[in-house]
Amino acid sequence: MIALAAQQQWHMTSVDIKTAFLYRELDEELFMEQPEGFVIKGQERKVFCLKHALYGLKQAALQWWKALDKSMECLGFRCTKSDSGIFILTSSKGPCVIVIVYVNDAIFMGPDRHYTNRKKAQFIKEWDCRDLGDTKEFLRMKIHHQGTLKSLEQKDYLRTVLECFNMHNARAAPTPLPQGYVPTPNETPENPKCKLHYQQVIGSLLYLMLRTHPDIAFAVTKMSQFAANPSEEHLSKALYICRYLVGTTDYSLTYGRSRDGIIAYADSDWGSAHTRRSNTSYIVLISGAAVSWQSKAQKTIALSSTEAEYMALSDTCHQLVWIQNLFGELRINLRSIPLCGDNQGSIFIAPNAVQEKQTKHIDIRYHYIREVVESGKVELYFVKTAENYANIFTKNLSRDKYLKCRSTLGISFEQNT
Repeated sequence: MIALAAQQQWHMTSVDIKTAFLYRELDEELFMEQPEGFVIKGQERKVFCLKHALYGLKQAALQWWKALDKSMECLGFRCTKSDSGIFILTSSKGPCVIVIVYVNDAIFMGPDRHYTNRKKAQFIKEWDCRDLGDTKEFLRMKIHHQGTLKSLEQKDYLRTVLECFNMHNARAAPTPLPQGYVPTPNETPENPKCKLHYQQVIGSLLYLMLRTHPDIAFAVTKMSQFAANPSEEHLSKALYICRYLVGTTDYSLTYGRSRDGIIAYADSDWGSAHTRRSNTSYIVLISGAAVSWQSKAQKTIALSSTEAEYMALSDTCHQLVWIQNLFGELRINLRSIPLCGDNQGSIFIAPNAVQEKQTKHIDIRYHYIREVVESGKVELYFVKTAENYANIFTKNLSRDKYLKCRSTLGISFEQNT
């Protein structure tokens, strides 16, 4: 949605909803012990009957969403079916306004600044909120507005991670993992101290990778496969990823450099060294930067590189169809989304169901791509391997190839003010 705001040059403003989980009355009868410090003298054996939700209650989040949904409906918004955290207001009387709500954080965005702020003011009257003004932070991600550009970064969190693992003064590495490095399972007995340290490093890096650092997706995903019994070598390579981040601390994910629509790239290697399962990867770009990415092992073993690439294309289609459905609800009409791959065989068999002999043994769920292509939602294109930027999620590339792919993700050095 932030990429869309950059592309459409929408105004973004935020609020913080105070005590969000305490508003909704409960639908069922629940009791709780008297909390420490609030025990009524002479009635210590009694319990409280809850009338409203509390933080920590399993039902709290659902009850808050029900209250929010009803409130937004009264304000003229409707919840999208594609994502229950996105609300949209469209009418003939004014421009559209889109609201993103994640627990107690909300972003209002729309093409008209005054109309968007007016709707935000109406929302603040309904709930006790703290007006944060123009959006500068969301879910611990800093948002910078530079003309038509919008940048996301987690600089403060990254520096905290590096200091936590004593890597802030380490020598920077050019890539997340050394070129050609292939990790192997640890056959020695488990080392609890090494395991704890390793899982802390990988867990911290996963948080970065999922939000603002697609450039470390392959390295973190690959190394996380050994978290059950890591070796000292695995730990050194996890810290090697930190060394790479030392050199990219001031980099951010920047949207708005391109006015192009949506384009996706899918790629796969063939056969992992120790599991024989291929690696599926894809990247979806909007407004010149990545909005969705994945690097993971396939669930079944592919018998050829064509099959591995075919399954990667199919997995990518799931994400593209969801994006298309979401944009459709936002009244943004998309034609077929271009999906690029570097294997001509997989592109040939995707729309051709007659190739039964070569594909009948493939899991039926991967043939979903044929339906998507036939309906015109996705259009397949062949690109050379050097131009398939999803290649950054399948293997350890050389420095030059890695930097070329990274530049297409929208990650670059920004001197934010």
